[in-house]
Amino acid sequence: AQAVLVDVLLSFVSRCASVALSCCGTMADAEENKSDDGISGQDIFYVCKKTLETLKEKLKKDEEITQDLVNELTFPEQLADSEVMVPVDMRGVGQEFEDVEEMVNKLGPKGTAQAFMNAREHFEANKDGEPEEDRPKEMTAAEWKKVLEEGDDMDLEGEEEDLLEDAEEDDLDEDDEEEADEPAAKKAKTG
Repeated sequence: AQAVLVDVLLSFVSRCASVALSCCGTMADAEENKSDDGISGQDIFYVCKKTLETLKEKLKKDEEITQDLVNELTFPEQLADSEVMVPVDMRGVGQEFEDVEEMVNKLGPKGTAQAFMNAREHFEANKDGEPEEDRPKEMTAAEWKKVLEEGDDMDLEGEEEDLLEDAEEDDLDEDDEEEADEPAAKKAKTG
């Protein structure tokens, strides 16, 4: 029963991370969004402030970092709505990952925790020199959950649009094929 719960949780965690990253962009997107002045857009993700501080202490003391603690850091579903979430800039991780599950698979829980510490430090360093009033602010877990839900809705809308576009393209392709067959048939009759 516990293994099933872990599988369900990992699946859910992966989906949420994918939504969050697609909502906020990936490191590759940040590179593509560079403006003419060379400043690239941030790759913002939100994590639980309290858990981030706990992980920081555990890393300092070289204590074990568990998967549960990483999940608490990155996924607000189990957090109280009033829990504070802080922005991190994923460009500080130094590698590109599709989602948190991939990070954990490649880096392990401790490496993932360190990666999020680096992302927070990168955000705080504000190397882009972004004005403070324009920078992402802390938010509650409830607000972050809403952002994730909106991102999920946008993904669904995008998928629906893609399906409609594909269907329209298929219809156009079929029409083109029919038109291409028609002149050949006429030529055969007259020729």
